[in-house]
Amino acid sequence: MFFVLSKVAWFVLAPSNLMLIALVAGLALAGWARARRIGLGLAWTAAAALAILGLTPVASLLMNPLETRFPVYAETGAPIDGIVVLGGAIAQDASIELGQPVVNEAADRLTTAVILAGRHPDVPIVLSGGSSSLIGADRHTEAQAMADALVAMGVAPERLVIEDRSQNTFQNAVYSREAVGPVPGSRWLLVTSAWHMPRSIGVFRRAGFEVVPYPTDFRTVGGREGTSGFRSISAGLQRLDVAAREWVGLLAYRLTGRTDALFPAPIP
Repeated sequence: MFFVLSKVAWFVLAPSNLMLIALVAGLALAGWARARRIGLGLAWTAAAALAILGLTPVASLLMNPLETRFPVYAETGAPIDGIVVLGGAIAQDASIELGQPVVNEAADRLTTAVILAGRHPDVPIVLSGGSSSLIGADRHTEAQAMADALVAMGVAPERLVIEDRSQNTFQNAVYSREAVGPVPGSRWLLVTSAWHMPRSIGVFRRAGFEVVPYPTDFRTVGGREGTSGFRSISAGLQRLDVAAREWVGLLAYRLTGRTDALFPAPIP
């Protein structure tokens, strides 16, 4: 139920959708003589918001605190017991239709997994991600598509632990823990996008699965992306939606007890 409600609610609350709804509503009201002034005001406000939020660095400024909450992983040579890779890098519908893995803008999660697989050749790799379909179940889960991609890139299939029941970050943590049963004191790396790491760490801690953050897929760190504007409104709005969803997700997860803090931080 939480999965369905979150999907439906976010369709309306996503900033880009919300502004578009306001624009359409304003234009509709403007056609009614008694509400013309209110309608035009709403439409112009929505149009201005779309342009300002889509072209200026606002979206990057919202995302940057998420991406810098946990530092870039420093390889010290310390042994690890395993690697957990969260889904989100696969274009699931396209992968199903084409019969081969198709990656999206979060593909760094997979390339990082390949690098770590080579760096730590004897540890298991948990691939966590189920069906993203609201109705029914996909024939090919995200975890399986990730496994196909990693095997194609040279990772031995017997190293892969496929966790394909989860539909959200909280279930990623719970089902990954059930799949491998980590013992106290073990050292597992958690690979996910940097902007997704605070919420991910919070839910893994809540689930009793202590992991070491390995952020990847940076969008605003390491260049001018954090302060420069966008060349198209759609690009800015896409980043705005990602950042806003993560902040809303942090609040929702805290209110529902799915994470251990409102804005999880590194352990001192």
